[in-house]
Amino acid sequence: MPKTFKHLYSQLYEFENLYLAYRDARRGGKRKHDSVAAFEVNLEENLWALHAELEDKTYRPGPYRSFVVGPWRHDHLWAPKRRVISAAPFRDRVVHHALCDVTQPIFEARFTRDSYACRQGKGTHAAVDRCQEFARQQRYVLQCDVRQFFPSVDHQLLRGMLAHHIADPDVLWLIDRILGSSVGLLAGEYQMVWFQGDDLFAAARPRGLPIGNLTSQFWANVYLNSLDQFVKQQLHCRCYERYCDDFLLFDDDKSVLHAWRGAIIDHLASLRLTLHEERAVVYPTRTGIPFLGFRVFPYCRRLLHPKVHAFARRLRRLRAGYEAGELDAETVRLSVQGWLAHAAHAQTYRLRRRLLGEVSFAGGRPPAEAGRPA
Repeated sequence: MPKTFKHLYSQLYEFENLYLAYRDARRGGKRKHDSVAAFEVNLEENLWALHAELEDKTYRPGPYRSFVVGPWRHDHLWAPKRRVISAAPFRDRVVHHALCDVTQPIFEARFTRDSYACRQGKGTHAAVDRCQEFARQQRYVLQCDVRQFFPSVDHQLLRGMLAHHIADPDVLWLIDRILGSSVGLLAGEYQMVWFQGDDLFAAARPRGLPIGNLTSQFWANVYLNSLDQFVKQQLHCRCYERYCDDFLLFDDDKSVLHAWRGAIIDHLASLRLTLHEERAVVYPTRTGIPFLGFRVFPYCRRLLHPKVHAFARRLRRLRAGYEAGELDAETVRLSVQGWLAHAAHAQTYRLRRRLLGEVSFAGGRPPAEAGRPA
């Protein structure tokens, strides 16, 4: 029998936990948003109101604000992905953080080492480091990504995975509230896939996690932990990693990777998911692996060209905003230095110098370079 956890709900709505959740929810520059400022005007009153609503179970999530990102075209570059981002009201984001603070440690102990998205101490650069480590060990890679992942997540299956370890009915009530608030948000992004044994009612199954919720990022890891465990324990793949719905398997034998590909397709069907099969290909690691914005070779890395062109455009916009007085030097400095720190994870020294040299700011060097020796 799996270990289950009870008596979690009172921890969730404690004022101290809600206050810490509020602090987490406002990070990343969100304090400048009107919704955050409005919540902070009567901070203590709003937190106590959330406490009361959660305690007596009258809490109701508010409506999402949805907007579309992509696709875009610029010159010869084309980004085909279209994503619907759904932002919950700030008070709901506080509840999401409070819920994750209490429940995430339960599942963290059960995740594999090589799941890198939205986990403390992991992230993009750690995933790229691991990819390069595996590329040095093995000659071939199988690269896969899940087709329309967030719109496809099945609520019934996800709730069962959460309830497998959470035995507190009040926490499950809150999970049901949050899941229910997102039903239909991504209906227009989902193309119906029929699986073996489906009847006509399968089309009406609640599905979809809104991109933008902290709970969605956490629950995505819960949902795909089944895949991680299958690859590690059933396929016995020693060199495997996953970042959200993108994952890599490495081996010295191409035929083994092709066999694993078929087994993964079958396992994903049990989760009501499918691969982008035309992209799920086996190729030599020495040719470079396009992964998380980098092309990773066994002994070097390069930034993918669209990422370089995107930063060049951003740098020109920053210059225009700075010279028009719309952006201050600190804002420009943080933006530029953030990208430079990211790019430094690849062999990009000359590229960074060239990009900064191509865009001149009024008064000389970019604000990011102010105070540095020439």
